[in-house]
Amino acid sequence: VQLQASGGGLVHAGGSLRLSCAASGRTVYNSAMAWFRQAPGKEREFVSAIREMNGATRYADSVKGRFTISRDNTRNTVDLQMNSLKPEDTAVYYCAARSYWTVAYYDQGQYSNWGQGTLVTVSS
Repeated sequence: VQLQASGGGLVHAGGSLRLSCAASGRTVYNSAMAWFRQAPGKEREFVSAIREMNGATRYADSVKGRFTISRDNTRNTVDLQMNSLKPEDTAVYYCAARSYWTVAYYDQGQYSNWGQGTLVTVSS
């Protein structure tokens, strides 16, 4: 599966952005999908994931209540709605996919397909 992330940009603290990950080669409905991010000078970290078929979701504690992951089966995309953004959310955001859900959904090593990343910058 090929993934294409988009929607990044510059936003003030407290603002919102919506990222989108377009998939080709497999439906997002039948894929476990996730968002990770990498801030400057830091390791890539888990943000959110959505399970294939039943659509169960998981979030990192740092974004819980502010970010929402969703799936659009018509567009074959997985979106990340980011509200109440903070400067510490500044990072390159990557979408990732695997064939099926894993209990280690937060581990980037579990994902075999990655998008190219989209930069989110939150100014204070």
